[in-house]
Amino acid sequence: MSKDTNFPAVKVKKSSAGLGLFAMEDIFKDRLIIEYTGDRINDDEAEKRGGMYLFTVNDDLFIDGTKRHNTARYINHACRPNAEAEHDEDTDRIFIRAKKNIKTGEEITYHYGPDFFKRIIKPKGCKCKSCLAKA
Repeated sequence: MSKDTNFPAVKVKKSSAGLGLFAMEDIFKDRLIIEYTGDRINDDEAEKRGGMYLFTVNDDLFIDGTKRHNTARYINHACRPNAEAEHDEDTDRIFIRAKKNIKTGEEITYHYGPDFFKRIIKPKGCKCKSCLAKA
């Protein structure tokens, strides 16, 4: 699968969860926003490194997005996200795609998945926009 790498302009700014990634232009539904990049490591190395920025590609492949040049690492979790992660099976790359139209200035979010949510987010309390509105 060929991926268009003409990504929209985004910017890291302060958000309700610390830092977040924000659209600097309107992003239409289904457009690729950014690639999640970093060291490609196996399960053993992932266990050694640990960390909050490990993206599971498959059972024995992870992307360690810890390095700050991976701007996608700043995308926060949301229970009602406006984007989603997409695995390109041909290249084992991870892209973030808009699930709906995203307006200029809006924070880009995706759901981190049920395992991460249960282990990391739920015990601390979710800080996404929809959960904060319920509080």
